[in-house]
Amino acid sequence: MGWNSWDCYGTSVTEAEVLANARFMAEHLLPHGWDTVVVDIDWSDPTARAHGYNAGAPLQLDEHGRLLPDPGRFPSAAGGAGFAPLAEQVHALGLRFGIHTMRGVPRLAVERATPVLGTGATAADVADPRNVCEWNPDMLGLDHGHPAAQAYYDSTLALYAQWGVDFVKADDMLWPYQAADVEAYARAVARCGRPVQLSLSPGRDLSLTRLEHLREHATMWRICDDLWDRWEDVEANFARFARWAPFAGEHGWPDGDMLPLGRIGIRAERGEPREDRLTPDERRTLVTLWVVARSPLMIGGDLPSSDPATIALFTDDDVLEVLSASSGNREVFREDPLVLWAARGARGVRWVAAFNLGGTPLRVSLDALDVDLPARLDGQLRELWSGEPVAAEPVDAQEQRTRGVAPGSTAVPVELAPHGCALLRYVPADAQRSSRLPAAQV
Repeated sequence: MGWNSWDCYGTSVTEAEVLANARFMAEHLLPHGWDTVVVDIDWSDPTARAHGYNAGAPLQLDEHGRLLPDPGRFPSAAGGAGFAPLAEQVHALGLRFGIHTMRGVPRLAVERATPVLGTGATAADVADPRNVCEWNPDMLGLDHGHPAAQAYYDSTLALYAQWGVDFVKADDMLWPYQAADVEAYARAVARCGRPVQLSLSPGRDLSLTRLEHLREHATMWRICDDLWDRWEDVEANFARFARWAPFAGEHGWPDGDMLPLGRIGIRAERGEPREDRLTPDERRTLVTLWVVARSPLMIGGDLPSSDPATIALFTDDDVLEVLSASSGNREVFREDPLVLWAARGARGVRWVAAFNLGGTPLRVSLDALDVDLPARLDGQLRELWSGEPVAAEPVDAQEQRTRGVAPGSTAVPVELAPHGCALLRYVPADAQRSSRLPAAQV
C-alpha cells in the first residue's frame, strides 16, 4: 500500500514533489496502512518531460554504467549521493522508499563501454541489441549467456541497497515474458544484502502458466497494462482479477496496477492536469474490486492536491480490512451486468462485494447461499461504504419481491448505481460477543 509518481508526474517527478507526497502520506495515510513511496521511471534523465520519452537522453550514469538520479530534479543526489539522502528522509517519516527500474543496460553505458563492476567485461560486452524494450528508448537487453550480465544486475541492486531502497518496480519484464531477466533480477535482489520487495511490470497478456515462476521470483506482478481513469480500463480488470485473485497470498500478489484517482496528469505520460474522470461510484468500485481481489494498492494521484473526498476512499479502515484479513477471495457469479465476489474472515466473518457493470441502476435480492453467507443470518450485516445495516429477510415462501431466493434461505437486498458497488460484511452473533472491537466497528 503506497503512492507512485507515475499517474501524476510521469517521467518528470522532482524531489520536492516526492517529499510532499511522503509527508502527506505519513500524516494522513500511514495510520491506515499506507507506507511506501515510489519514484517511477526516468529519474536519471535531466531532459525528462510530460507525454513521452526522449531518444538519446543524456542519462546520469556512474563509472560502472549504473543509473544515478538527475541532481537537477533531485538536488540531494548531487556529488554521487544517489537516492540515499531522499531515502533517509522518507524513512524518517516512518515510510519505505521505492524506485522504478528498467530491464537491461543503458544504451549510453554500452556506447561508453563502461566497465561492469567486479569483472573484466564492459557494458558493450553484455548487451543484447536483439532484445530491446519496444516503448522506451533508454535500454538494450542483456545477454544472459555472458557471466557478466548477472554481475551487472548484481551491481545495480547493490547500489540500490546502499541507498536504502526497500521496493523496486522492475519494468519491461512481463511483455513479452522475459524469464531469464526475471530470474537474474531476483538473484540480484537476493544477493544485495537488504530486504527489497520486487514488483514486475507491465503485465500485458500475462498467462496463468507463469504463476509458479512469478511466485518463485517476485513479491508482486502486474496483470494488466497501464490502467488509467477510464471505466473501460476498470471494467477490463474484472476478468483478470477473477483469474488471478484466487492465487493471491503470502507467495505473491497479482497487481491490478495503480489507482488512477485524485489529481493526476499534472505532467504525466497521458492527458492533461485533472481530477480523475471516474464518477464517485466508479471510484468506489475500483477500490472495492482491488481490495476484495487483494491487489497491492498504489495511489497514482498527487496526494496534497487531491480532493478530500478521494483521499477519504483510502482511509476507510472497514474497507481496507478486507485486504488484510480476508481469504478465499473469488468471483462467485457473473451474469451481465451483475458481478459478485465473496471472501472469508476469522470467526465466521464473511464479505460480499456486488458490482453493477451496467449503465442503469440495478436492484436485486441475493440468495445468501449464493454469496457464501449462512442460509439464516444470526448476526450483523452491514454495507461498509455507507456504514448502514442491510435488512436481510428470511424467505419461507416464494414471493415476487424475493424472486430468485429459495425458501429456507435469506434474501439480501442490494441497490447498485450505474458502475456502482456494495461491499457487505457479515459478523455472526458469536463473533460480535467475543470481539474486542467497539460495537460500531464490528
